[in-house]
Amino acid sequence: MTARRELTSAVLGAVASGALALVAGGQAWAEVTADRRAPLPPVSADLSGADAAPLVPAAGLVLLAAAVALLAVRGAGRVAVGLLAAAAGGALLWSGGRALAGGLDDAGADLPGLSGATVGDVTADVAASGPLLVVLAGLVAVATGALVVLRGRSWPGMGRRYERTDGAPAAGSTAPARPRTDEDRAVDAWKALDRGEDPTDRRDV
Repeated sequence: MTARRELTSAVLGAVASGALALVAGGQAWAEVTADRRAPLPPVSADLSGADAAPLVPAAGLVLLAAAVALLAVRGAGRVAVGLLAAAAGGALLWSGGRALAGGLDDAGADLPGLSGATVGDVTADVAASGPLLVVLAGLVAVATGALVVLRGRSWPGMGRRYERTDGAPAAGSTAPARPRTDEDRAVDAWKALDRGEDPTDRRDV
């Protein structure tokens, strides 16, 4: 039961972190403003998480795929999935931390209308909610990946309960026939007589 709970926790952790990353990637992370030469006024535009950090939605998809893979693989394959989940979590932590540390000015300069010969300094007014969600998703993903790497080899796989155990017949197979007794032969002889047959002609009686 402990192994199944750990597997369930890991799957839920991968799903939660992946969903958080995708939600955060669709939010506006900053309002980017570019100064222009006088007499032109400044221009501004919203910077989404996907534009600011393309790794965020990609890592979210990887984590959702990892949640499915955890149920389908075992052993070394499951450890590899755990390492992949941890790496995706590291990418999320880096992306969210970079945004919170003020690293979005360069990303904002690539937005349409905010570049050109007349544009001067570009600044980004960061909305912390999106990057914070990404940092949270990264922490969950790293913890999930570490749990899978350390404990995943002992977890059951999909359909484990339906597998054949030692000494038990496989599903759909017939049990070996028991040896025939004198009582069985006597019953068969009476049945043959009822059908009008001579039981002495039957080899198995």
